[in-house]
Amino acid sequence: MGIFTRFRDIVSSNINSMLDRAEDPDKMIKLMIREMEDTLIEIKSSCAGLIASRKKVQRRLDEMIERRELWTRRSELAVARGSDDLAREALIEKKHFAELAHSMEKEVFEHQSFIEQYQDDIAELEKKLGVAKEKKRTLAQRHKKAQNKKRAQEDIRRMDSSETMARFEYLENRIERMEAEADLVNFSKPTGDERFDDLATDDEIEKELAKMKAAAYRENKEDHV
Repeated sequence: MGIFTRFRDIVSSNINSMLDRAEDPDKMIKLMIREMEDTLIEIKSSCAGLIASRKKVQRRLDEMIERRELWTRRSELAVARGSDDLAREALIEKKHFAELAHSMEKEVFEHQSFIEQYQDDIAELEKKLGVAKEKKRTLAQRHKKAQNKKRAQEDIRRMDSSETMARFEYLENRIERMEAEADLVNFSKPTGDERFDDLATDDEIEKELAKMKAAAYRENKEDHV
């Protein structure tokens, strides 16, 4: 069973009210748009058929008017020639085609009235369809924003969980330990053996320096003798 039962139901419908009552607004608006589009196709098809029918009646009307004018000229000719009998026959034919033309003029007028009503209905329905499509676009944007907001809230809850915080604390402690170990490597104190080796090296250097100074002194003294 469709959402709408006829064209007037669509035009008079309150889309916002219907969507507010719907359990699934997104599904509802899609169904509404589909039914509007189907109805619009039907109305346009009916209007096109009526336009074709009016053109057909108009051609017949033009033909009847032409025949009426023909018999009008013939009746005038018969009167001019003094042939009353022919004039009467021509007037009878003229009246016949005049009556047909009058009837067809009414038919053309009725067709045109229905066509104009169809055109008004089409314009009104297209306007309503435009509102529905805009509503669908708005609902899609709201749905996307709601999904993004829900996803963000879920991410925040995951970030706030004790398990996540414990993982971050573990990583932070591990980094701090690695930094401390690096500091110990850069500023480590020499061992006892290393300190004694350094003293022995210093003593040898001092002895070597003393020998060099003594030799330089002797050479300088010899130069002045």
